[in-house]
Amino acid sequence: SCPFPGFSSSSSSSSRSSMTESAAPASVAAAAYDEKPVVDFSYVGIDAILEQMRRKAMKQGFELNIMVVGQSGLGKSTLMNTLFKSKVSRKSVLGTSEERIPKTIEIKSISHDVEEKGVRMKLTVIDTPGFGDQINNENCWRPIMQFINAQYERYLQEELNINRKKRIPDSRIHCCIYFIPPTGHSLRPLDVEFMRRLSKVVNIVPVIAKADTLTLEERDLFKKNIRDDLRTNSIDIYPQKEFDEDSEDRMINEKIREMIPFAVVGSDLEYQVNGRRILGRKTKWGTIEVENITHCEFAYLRDLLIRTHMQNIKDITSSIHYEMYRVRRLNENNTQSNGVTEHHFTSHEL
Repeated sequence: SCPFPGFSSSSSSSSRSSMTESAAPASVAAAAYDEKPVVDFSYVGIDAILEQMRRKAMKQGFELNIMVVGQSGLGKSTLMNTLFKSKVSRKSVLGTSEERIPKTIEIKSISHDVEEKGVRMKLTVIDTPGFGDQINNENCWRPIMQFINAQYERYLQEELNINRKKRIPDSRIHCCIYFIPPTGHSLRPLDVEFMRRLSKVVNIVPVIAKADTLTLEERDLFKKNIRDDLRTNSIDIYPQKEFDEDSEDRMINEKIREMIPFAVVGSDLEYQVNGRRILGRKTKWGTIEVENITHCEFAYLRDLLIRTHMQNIKDITSSIHYEMYRVRRLNENNTQSNGVTEHHFTSHEL
């Protein structure tokens, strides 16, 4: 008799048979459990350093210092706002006060904390109002050269301190965007002199400002003339050929060098075009889309500065331009300490 109601005595025999049948899968599971997982004894774990570097970089954040140089009215502030899709230019922050042309070149910098998808960056935009706006623009590059070298000097002095900071604040100029007016002819003597001098101490990226004022044929001819002028005057603009690290870098950078100077159009105004929200400039003939590569080359400039070459720009600033300044200054100090004064290096010229 079965002690549990609802079950007959015959069910006990059937349960015993089912237990013997279930024993087989259980033994198979036990055997499978006894098998140890396959271990790759050749794996060391070196690739984990990438994740460590990523976490450290995310904690520390990044610094980027961009200088914009060009005459008034070429759209420097608008282009910077367009690049970072926020009000980062000096004019945007200071408001719409009446603009005046300074009698001498002024250096104005403003910093912002920019964050995107958890990545924090301290962006500093340095403007140079007054450049090229005077009747006599002779030596107008000097204040800018002095400012760039002053940032190198500040960094150098921090490095030379006995009790220096764990992380030295980086105010060195990583990139200088030089705005060329859309004349359609060739570089002016002012453009040549500035880039020839400054290309030795900072990464220069030339752009044709307000490129929508040129036809496509005029734009292509203007770009070719500018490249010829750069070659004739031995002006090395970023990315410099001698700093290509390998064949892959050389191939990518050659394509960039063939496009420089970038013909750009800036706008921080949004419009609806075919159901899409775009940044652009509206004219009676249509809307010029800033990020459309068939309209202008803004997208290529943005990719170069932010998406593909930002770290390389910072590395060249640190390992090439700053290093040249550091060696020159230390040699100068050694020369003075030894009492030798045959050749004196000035701090603002090479």
